[in-house]
Amino acid sequence: MKEKYADLITAAKEAYKNAYVPYSKFPVGAALKLKDGSIINGANVENASYGLTNCAERSALFTAFSKGYRREDFEAIAVVANTDRPISPCGACRQVISELMPQDAQVILLSNKDEVKTYTVADLLPYSFTSEDL
Repeated sequence: MKEKYADLITAAKEAYKNAYVPYSKFPVGAALKLKDGSIINGANVENASYGLTNCAERSALFTAFSKGYRREDFEAIAVVANTDRPISPCGACRQVISELMPQDAQVILLSNKDEVKTYTVADLLPYSFTSEDL
């Protein structure tokens, strides 16, 4: 799996460098691979009002949607951080990933040591909140 998504992993590592994290000092990068082969990056962007911070995963997905892409256009997302083990998306990001990406899309979680864990979106958040719950 790592070889198949080498370009996506490289893009996530590049996005990591763009994080704005003056408070937590915890940069995260994400890269979203589209079925047409293009990649959209995202980085976490903090704010002194912590609740207004945006995670890397959501930054990438929201950028893609802003450009007119939709869930059927997405193949995989990679997330990277400078951690000893692969980074886990927060609960809010898991919910957003679950709604905005296909359930069978790949979620690739990485550490700075190149350890890789791969899940499907459905595996990442079983029993997610859906429009049926409204």
